[in-house]
Amino acid sequence: MCDSCGCDLASNNHSHDTDSRIIEVHQSLLAANDAMAARNKAHFEAMGAVAINMISSPGSGKTTLLEKTIERLKKKIRIGVIEGDIETDRDAQRIRAKGVPVIQLTTGGACHLDAAQVHKGIHLLEKEPGGARLDLLFIENVGNLVCPATFDLGEHQRVVLVSVPEGPDKPAKYPKAFISSQIFLITKTDLLPYFDFPVTEARREALHLNPRLQVMALSATSGEGFEAWISYLEGLTGKTRKDNFPPLLSQS
Repeated sequence: MCDSCGCDLASNNHSHDTDSRIIEVHQSLLAANDAMAARNKAHFEAMGAVAINMISSPGSGKTTLLEKTIERLKKKIRIGVIEGDIETDRDAQRIRAKGVPVIQLTTGGACHLDAAQVHKGIHLLEKEPGGARLDLLFIENVGNLVCPATFDLGEHQRVVLVSVPEGPDKPAKYPKAFISSQIFLITKTDLLPYFDFPVTEARREALHLNPRLQVMALSATSGEGFEAWISYLEGLTGKTRKDNFPPLLSQS
């Protein structure tokens, strides 16, 4: 169960009146979140930062991808990170070791970050050395392909990751994560010889859901395909947010 959004309620038995109240509560929750997300986006842009929300299942390689990305870009692009996890600050420790400002947000049970938590994280990050003026802000969401897809954080870009060991069927099983994203990263491609993961099938299913999705396959370990990802990020920092970022598709 998600302690903040009550996403397991639909699995319980309810009267029609109770169902109506649940729908009203969810609509109110999302409306409040969307209002805060708009404030977050304005704040990101005042900082000069492109904000990227990274969502995936646990173990897809988000933190490793960030480590390698920071190593490649930190000398020419100012990077900050907001880490989201249910418990512990282990991922933040890994990112901090790379020499960039980072804040850990622990949800204490919630299966996703919401815009209010990220708003708090922004202010905390700004107090970190180098955290007030950024080019790229990565938000590493809680490991989950369901709830994070519903909650807009004010990001400019949403990236969904699927690792080779997870299998190619994730777009079909979790369509909202792919419909609401701009980038689909297939990670851990160095493991392709050991797993049944037809890249073309995963790409086809994702593009069927969202024809505008950009698909990249890479390995943070071997470096295979990494140049496309780095070039993409370099391009983002040269864009004018107002004119060049397509809006996220509806989150409702």
